[in-house]
Amino acid sequence: MPQHTHAPARICGTCDGFPRVAITTGTRNPDGTRTTLTVTCPACRGTGTALTRRVLTMVGR
Repeated sequence: MPQHTHAPARICGTCDGFPRVAITTGTRNPDGTRTTLTVTCPACRGTGTALTRRVLTMVGR
């Protein structure tokens, strides 16, 4: 049975829809796990979508 999907929102061009990522620092914790930093996309503020901007054009006479 086909699944219904909603119209896709405009994906952020800076993060390509991956607004939060975990980056390893290369160091290890005492228990052996890696130390990570969670970073949020500054352009979309963690939503993954970009706002559409309406462009106004001026029409001359």
